[in-house]
Amino acid sequence: MSDEKTPPEQPPAPQDPWTGPGMTNQSGEGTGWSAPPPPEPAIAPAAAATEAKKDGWERDLITRLATDALVEQRKARRWSIVFKSAMLVYLLLLLFALPIDFGGSKTIGKHTALVELQGVIEDGAPAGADNIIQGLRDAFEDRNTAAVIVRINSPGGSPVQAGYMNDEINRLREKHPNIPLYAVITDICASGGYYVAVAADEIYADKASIVGSIGVLMDGFGFTEAMK
Repeated sequence: MSDEKTPPEQPPAPQDPWTGPGMTNQSGEGTGWSAPPPPEPAIAPAAAATEAKKDGWERDLITRLATDALVEQRKARRWSIVFKSAMLVYLLLLLFALPIDFGGSKTIGKHTALVELQGVIEDGAPAGADNIIQGLRDAFEDRNTAAVIVRINSPGGSPVQAGYMNDEINRLREKHPNIPLYAVITDICASGGYYVAVAADEIYADKASIVGSIGVLMDGFGFTEAMK
C-alpha cells in the first residue's frame, strides 16, 4: 500500500458572466457575450438642411393655396352681397316710382270712367244688367274716378234689365255723392235705354240723336161692342 495522500478536489473557479460559453473576448477566446450593433451613422448636416427645406417648401405651397382659395371665396361673397344689395335698391326704387295704390285703386291718376251700353238690352247680352252693373261698380269704387260717363246707343229692350241698371245707378250715386254720372246719347236711346239714362245727373245728346220715351205701346182692335 502506498502512503501517498490524494490531494482534495478544488472547487471550480467562478465563471465570468461575460465570458460564458459561446462568447468571445477581446483576445478572440470564446465567451457568452456579443457586442451590440454599431449605431447608424448620423445624417449629414447638409442632407438634414435639404430635407427641412423640402418640407418647408411643401408647407408654404399648401398654405399659399389655402390662402388663395380663402381670398377667392371672400371676393365671391363680397360680389354676391354687392349684387344682392343693388337688386334690392333697384326693387325699392321701382316700388316707390310706380304709383301703386294699395287701397283698391285700379288706375293711375284722376280720370273719368266710361261705361258703354251698346245694343239691345237683354239678359246675357253685352248690354245686359250684369255686364253694365259690374262696369258701374268698378268705376265708382275706383278712388281715382272723378266722374262717370254712361254712353248709350240702344233702342231699349228688357224693362227688367233696364230697371236693374236704373236702381244700381241710383244706389251708387247715393253711396258716392261726390262722383257725378253723365249719360251721353249717340245714335239712339229709346225705351229701356232712356230708362237707364234718366238715372244720371245730366243727359247729353246730339241734335240728330233719336231719343224715345219710356213705356210700351201695344196696338189692338176694339171688339168690345161686338162681344156684347
